[in-house]
Amino acid sequence: MRVLTEERREAILRMVERRGTIKVKEAAAEMGVSAVTLRQDVRDLAGRGLLVRVHGGAMSPAAAQQATSSGPAAPRPAVRQGHVLGLVVPPGSYYYPEIIRGVQDAARTHGVRVVLTVSGETLADNKEQVRRLVASGADGLLLMPRAGLEPAEEAEEWLSGLDVPVVLVDRRAGAQAGRLEQVASDHAFGAGLAVRHLAALGHERIALVARVESPNTPLIREGYAAACAALGLPTGPEHHIGSADEPAPFEEQLAELVRAVEAGEVRAALVHNDLDAVTLVGLLQARGLGVPDDLAIVTYDDEVAELSDVPLTAVAPPKRAVGEWAVDLMMRRLADATPPLAELLLRPELRVRASSGAPLEAAERK
Repeated sequence: MRVLTEERREAILRMVERRGTIKVKEAAAEMGVSAVTLRQDVRDLAGRGLLVRVHGGAMSPAAAQQATSSGPAAPRPAVRQGHVLGLVVPPGSYYYPEIIRGVQDAARTHGVRVVLTVSGETLADNKEQVRRLVASGADGLLLMPRAGLEPAEEAEEWLSGLDVPVVLVDRRAGAQAGRLEQVASDHAFGAGLAVRHLAALGHERIALVARVESPNTPLIREGYAAACAALGLPTGPEHHIGSADEPAPFEEQLAELVRAVEAGEVRAALVHNDLDAVTLVGLLQARGLGVPDDLAIVTYDDEVAELSDVPLTAVAPPKRAVGEWAVDLMMRRLADATPPLAELLLRPELRVRASSGAPLEAAERK
């Protein structure tokens, strides 16, 4: 394999010497290799001083020198000392800044630059954003696109066909993942932590309250259902918040749960996310109900859980670590394109506070 690599790089040098300049995509197609492989070859050869990297390709040192000395009107090659990573993140949510901080921390450690863009509304928008990042010199892409890009099959096919290294950040790809790598929190495991904690306190019926639009909700529901089944507990009731089909205010969407708490039918709930859990505490208090006496709550996210009037027990996904691992994985891939592709799942932790309460007495269990 080493001989083949060196032979390929010698062929690249001969090509650059003959033509003065090459484009990565064109040269890769000509040589029958992937653009990712050829781009790695160019990096290695540039690191040895045998050619000069430019946007989208490479130049011979002689051609680069001529371009530099031929006056201000001549195009100058863009020579970079470090890698550049493109980062695409969703808009708005309070969940993602901590992941971004993890990316920043790791980027400083590795000495790389990160260029940030906010995910567009449509798949076409995202394609154009990624095209611009690559055209401007991004060596790799850290993608956390907006959830629900349609059509899903086309989105996955597009992602798998990108010709630069890609790491999905807190996103999971399906069967068409291609050469994508992934780093994410294990949200199903985190939901199981919450269910097992509440069950250990004696609760035998645990409600689930979850945001419909959250990309993490399907995994949280999966972990919730699996943990209930493993413990022999019934699932439900489930309350889906924020559905486009139910534009009613939050209070109205949770009216059925509040009634069940008043009737003593539900004594525990897993709520995704923190802000909804804080609002639920206020709704219950307004009806003369207490947390955790009438309803034990575990929230999922732990962004503001500790600031609730009753500090909330929370499942905390390792958001900053997800960002750090994404950069680490990308830098390993840029250094060597040959190792097996990786999918990393980082486990959340449970942080116990007042809202889940003490173990129930046998007589209290419902």
